[in-house]
Amino acid sequence: MVTWLKIIIYTSSSKELVLMKKQELIHLHGLLAEVRKQCEFWDDDVDLEAYEELGVKPTSIHKSKTDHKAAVFKLTEGITEPMESSESEPLAPTAD
Repeated sequence: MVTWLKIIIYTSSSKELVLMKKQELIHLHGLLAEVRKQCEFWDDDVDLEAYEELGVKPTSIHKSKTDHKAAVFKLTEGITEPMESSESEPLAPTAD
C-alpha cells in the first residue's frame, strides 16, 4: 500500500506543492528538533539563529501552520548547511 504524504508547502527553489495538515507539520517539526539535538551534539557549527528568531518551537501548538512551516524550513536549512559545506566532491551512488 502506498502512503501519500500531504503537506501544503511551497518552496521557491523547487516550485513544488506538497500537502500536509497542521498536526503533521508540528510532528515533523518535533522530529527535526530531535535531529537538531543530535547535530548540535556532533557538531558545534550548527547555525540556528534564524530559526531561534522565529520563536516557534514544536510545542508551540497555538502558533499558525504558516509559522510552523517557516520554522521547519529554517530548522532544515540550519541543520543541512554544515553538511553541504563539508562535502568536497559528489559521490557516485553504488549498491553494495
